Amino acid sequence: MKDEILCNFWRRYLQKSQQAYCNRPAGEAIKVLSGCDSSTDVDSEPERPSLLHLLSFSESDGDLLTDCSFGSSIGKVSESTSVCSGSVDGSLHLMKNQKDKLRMSMPMTLSFCYMALLWLREPMTLSDLLRFVVEGHIPYLNVFQCFPEKMKLYGLDLKIFCVESWPVYEEVYDKMLQLAAFLELPRFPDITDSCFLHPDMLCMKYLMEANLPDELHNWTCRVVKKIRIGEADFLTFAPGNKSTRKVKYDVLAAAVIVVVLKLLFLLNDHYEWLLSDFAEERNKNNKEDGLYFEFRKWCKIIKGSLDVEQKKLDEERAKYLWRCEKPLFYSAKKKSKVLKRRQIVVNLQNQFGKLSGSVQPAEKPHPSSFQLNWSEENTDGSCFHGHSLKGILQEKCGLLTAMNPDYWLCTVKLCTEKLCGHLAHYRDLDFPQSYHFVLRLFSFLLRIQPSYIHEEVCMIEHKLFNKKLYKKPKYSPGQRK
Repeated sequence: MKDEILCNFWRRYLQKSQQAYCNRPAGEAIKVLSGCDSSTDVDSEPERPSLLHLLSFSESDGDLLTDCSFGSSIGKVSESTSVCSGSVDGSLHLMKNQKDKLRMSMPMTLSFCYMALLWLREPMTLSDLLRFVVEGHIPYLNVFQCFPEKMKLYGLDLKIFCVESWPVYEEVYDKMLQLAAFLELPRFPDITDSCFLHPDMLCMKYLMEANLPDELHNWTCRVVKKIRIGEADFLTFAPGNKSTRKVKYDVLAAAVIVVVLKLLFLLNDHYEWLLSDFAEERNKNNKEDGLYFEFRKWCKIIKGSLDVEQKKLDEERAKYLWRCEKPLFYSAKKKSKVLKRRQIVVNLQNQFGKLSGSVQPAEKPHPSSFQLNWSEENTDGSCFHGHSLKGILQEKCGLLTAMNPDYWLCTVKLCTEKLCGHLAHYRDLDFPQSYHFVLRLFSFLLRIQPSYIHEEVCMIEHKLFNKKLYKKPKYSPGQRK
């Protein structure tokens, strides 16, 4: 990924932003990147059909500036700049207009990585990528600690790499869309039903992680097929096609599961409890034919696990040391003072740790795609994967349908205001608690706000009930049209 895909994306970014791999007079300062404007394109660049040709670079595409030539090209700007004040790159970077959308930043490094993962159709969603960052498996916060010893950071360079906030899903995703359009990338490889990012595959994963019955997967597949969101043309990322809707694969799969739960259990704080009473009574009297799924029991077990994991996450974030172990200093003169202050802090931390009896942190666990694990071998009945949905289904015309004929929409009309940017809005007080609980579960698994999943649920519902929502009123023969 790094050599064949990511490096070529990076080189093309440098060329399109005219920072490198382009024809520029030796004494000319670096041109400021002004966003996704097509005017920044390199002149006379021929169209190339394949990515290998599109992202290949040679000396004919422009002067391949080495470290020496790059330094000499901006040497006139920085003759009086001292080493301890930071690099000329750093000063020019921070001097750029704040409105520049595609100025390189730490969140944008994740956009690059996700774009490469998407190109290769790797089994990793954006929520997985950001979670691995938070868990420390991917260098991001205090990333300069991973730099080689010869790369000393001084002055303004520190502000570029010092990050004091966690990456945000929407920001990284939006940057990726802007970046792909700016680079003028071709259509990405097709997302087919055998790919991990396909809704059928992701729904299976999230059903397992949410500890829901396996039979629900048949229903998620039916919804995906019904509204045609499993087709390659809908799922495949095409940066140049502005008419196609850009898909958040993990959010889409979670929303499909929520819609299926609403179809079967209604989630109106009433019907699901009636079904739970029936299933509980039946499971007490008949255990030979397998257990019926109890929504109330599932909520209780999930809530317990969710509270434990959320508390653990909150404690880890509270304990996190935003100041890095490797001390930084903005100038060589302050080096001794900073090192001394850092040593005092370390000594105080060790002393307080001994007084409070705090345990040394355990070794970091290996990264995993699953945050919640459930095993059918558990004797406490906490795993619901093998539970049956017979208590809520009926056979009609040779097809299993829900006993419940009703359904409530999250919103009757989607928001069309361009300034808003959202199809629907979410306030937990406006919706049933059961619905809010399910959203909270998937928002924890994806580490995003419940409103993002709610918005996707609204979109799926309007696709699913499109004919009923927008059917034309019937007119009687004597009625004037």
